[in-house]
Parts: sequence; structure tokens; C-alpha cells
Amino acid sequence: MPVSQPVRARSLLRAKLEKPRGGSVLRSKMPNIKVFSGTSHPDLAQRIVDRLGIDIGKVVTKKFSNLETCVEIGESVRGEDVYIIQSGSGEVNDNLMELLIMINACKIASASRVTAVIPCFPYARQDKKDKVGDGGDGGDKSDSTKTRFIMKSNEWKFRSRAPISAKLVANMLSVAGADHIITMDLHASQIQGFFDIPVDNLYAEPAVLKWIKENIVEWRNSIIVSPDAGGAKRVTSIADRLNVEFALIHKERKKANEVASMVLVGDVKDRIAILVDDMADTCGTICHAAEKLLEAGATKVYAILTHGIFSGPAISRINNACFEAVVVTNTIPQDGHMKDCPKIQCIDVSMMFAEAVRRTHNGESVSYLFSNVPY
Repeated sequence: MPVSQPVRARSLLRAKLEKPRGGSVLRSKMPNIKVFSGTSHPDLAQRIVDRLGIDIGKVVTKKFSNLETCVEIGESVRGEDVYIIQSGSGEVNDNLMELLIMINACKIASASRVTAVIPCFPYARQDKKDKVGDGGDGGDKSDSTKTRFIMKSNEWKFRSRAPISAKLVANMLSVAGADHIITMDLHASQIQGFFDIPVDNLYAEPAVLKWIKENIVEWRNSIIVSPDAGGAKRVTSIADRLNVEFALIHKERKKANEVASMVLVGDVKDRIAILVDDMADTCGTICHAAEKLLEAGATKVYAILTHGIFSGPAISRINNACFEAVVVTNTIPQDGHMKDCPKIQCIDVSMMFAEAVRRTHNGESVSYLFSNVPY
């Protein structure tokens, strides 16, 4: 009696690229894969499954009267390769809890592997014990966390009792049953080391380069600027690939929550300044940086950000600022922000996540995505 082929051998992808009128869409036979979406960003999840040529998994999410989250997976996941898409935006705590419950529900339902696709990693700014007044690496932490208590001068130096919440989130995801994490532009690369499971940290840089070349006519006369010293590595990488110069802005803080001065390091006179950062929350830093760049002689100022959180007074600050455009990716839903602020433009990165999912499912390398945009 002949021995049948192993199930996994028959589940290898046989993908082909079709080119309909609307553009290139990956149409493939993808057995043994299920993609589910949380409630944080259903639009991105739909774009990803459309790109993959599969249907999104059935899941029902509801809340009890006491606001407990209840998740019901609406189809079998036994032996399947499961991907759960949930971004750390909006109601961050509820969305994180929903993700953990979905991971655990799939795991105890005998899923072969559960991968959490987290476009914007929650609590990423709380990655170390920091100075109370330190705003971190570009996330407007000092303004967004609202540290309004008064401290004695000798107590202000270091936060010896501060939590490292990003590590806690990593532990929670692992304990819930996640086998793999796919995310984009972590606030600090060392967060990957908080996990004992594989983490693929994708980069928005290829999509940013593509946008700059297609939308800024005089990009060869531009200069890439980091709004703080922590983002220097990010802007030098982009500047090298564009073959232009870079600059950075050094923030000096005299006391907590107040930027006493901003020192520009570099020459921006008669150039187009492009501010690049991984995220913007209340936008205080990038708006002050834009004013500094215009004072230094920049002709135009653009801001390009991977994660546009835009909480609190962010939208009004951008409307009143001197930006030509503030460009963000759709790792966080931006439809409402774009309606309130015409300066905000959005780069679609769904194809990068879709290709990461396809390559992960097929056992292929994802390093191609670190320097290329899939078409």
C-alpha cells in the first residue's frame, strides 16, 4: 500500500503574481493558514488578506457588561498556521488584552503555530529605566505620560522604581502562547531581546525612500534630520541611501517636561528638511524642531513618521505648524486624523506585512523586506 505524502509537504505555497487593473495582487493557494483580525485595525488586516488572496478568519469579539473582553474563534484552527493582526493603538490596554486572549484561544484549540502581527508594538517607549525628564528617542514621552508631580532635585536624577513595561508585554505574549512576533520599527531594537521567541522587526525605510523619491521633486537638495540624538542611526541610513547629508537636533532639558533649548547640529540653509522619526504622539518635539529648521534657513519642512499616534493636542499643533506634509504609515488607523488635518498623508505598508506573512508561512527569509518594497 503506497504511503501518502505528509500533510505539510502538500501545504507548500504555489504562489503566482497576477496583475489586475488595480495593480499587483498576490493570488496564491495558501493551505493550512488562517489570518484573524483584532478590533484595533480591521482595515489593515483586510488589505493584508486581500494581498494574500485568502479570506479573513471568522472571529467574534464582544464585551460583557463589566467590560471583560470575550473572544470566540468562529472556525477550526487545529493544525493551522495562525496569524493574528492587532496594532497597539487606540484603547491600548483593551487591544492588548484582546490580542492575548485571541492567541490563547487559538493555542488551546490546537493551532500548529500562532504568530502575532503587531504593526505598532504597545508600551515600546517604556523599554528602560530612564530619567524622569528624558523624552526618550523621539516619542514625546515626557509630554504624553503627563508626569505632573513635584520632585526634590536629588530625587529627579533616575527612575529607580520605574517599570520596564515593554519586557512585561513580551512576557505576556510568550505566556499567552505566541510562537513568533512580526512588528515594524520598534522604538528600541533591544526590545527584540526581551523575547525568547523569534521576532521579525520590519522597517518602514524602503517605503519612506520610495515616497520621498516619488513626492518630493527636489529631493536631491534635501537634508534628513533627526529630531533627537536617539534617531541618528535611522536618519544616517536613509541619508546614505539617498546620497544626501543629515543633521540632528539635540534637546536640552532643565527640568522635567520642559525642553529648555534645541540645538541644531548640521547645515540646513536653502535645503528641504525632512524630519524622520519612528513615532509621534503629542507632536511637541517635531513641531518645535520644524520651527528651528525654518529659523536656520530651510526652504521647506516635511515630517515622515512610522507610527502616527497623534494624541492630545497633536492635530492642532500640526495644523498650526509650518509643515508641507506630515507623512505616516498605516500601522495605526489614520482616516480620522487625515480628515481633521489635511497636512497628514499616509503610506500603505500592508504589502510588507502580507509578504512577511507569506514568507514566514512558506519558510522563506524575510530579510529581503529590510531593503525592498514588495510589488
